[in-house]
Parts: sequence; structure tokens; C-alpha cells
Amino acid sequence: MKKIEIVIKPERLEKLKVIMDECGATGLMISNIMGYGNQKGYTALYRGTKYTVNLLPKILISTITTDEKAQCIIDRVLKELPTGEQGDGKIFVYDVAEVIRIRTGEKGENAL
Repeated sequence: MKKIEIVIKPERLEKLKVIMDECGATGLMISNIMGYGNQKGYTALYRGTKYTVNLLPKILISTITTDEKAQCIIDRVLKELPTGEQGDGKIFVYDVAEVIRIRTGEKGENAL
């Protein structure tokens, strides 16, 4: 099993939710976050004063799924979400040792 964390621009969320559903993700968690990567934010002008915005709004999507579904999600995200500009996001993939459903005590992939 794999845990996938995907950081994207907020405007790409709806497309990512479609990808997750089509790849068979059984659940996901979505968090609003702030941060920056290589783009380091941007400089703006407000009422004649320059200021720097270096924490940009991002969305963090997390899911735990089977290895096969994880590969489907990764492949589709890399194919369908890039805009070719800085700030498109990142995918983090972790191995999951165990999952246990609290309600029934099911373990492993049955708990997903």
C-alpha cells in the first residue's frame, strides 16, 4: 500500500478529484495550505507600494491506496495536471506498513 500526498494549485483541485475517482481511490483528505517552492512567491504593487507575497495558497490532497491504484493516480496526474509553469506542485509517495479500520478491525487492503 502507498500513501500519496499531492500539493497543487487550488484551481487544479476539481480535475484532480476526477482523476482520483477514475483511478479508484476509496477516500481522500483535502487541506488548504500555504507555502512556496522554487518560485519564491511574487512581488505586487498596492497603492503605489511594492510588497512581496511569498506564501502562496496551495491544496494538499492525501490518500492511501493499493500500489496499482497509486501508479494510476501518479501517471494521470503527471499527464493531465501540468501547466508547464513553476508552482504546478509535487507528488510525495510513502510506503504504508499497515491500515486498520477502527469500526470493524479489518486490516490491510480490506480496511481501505
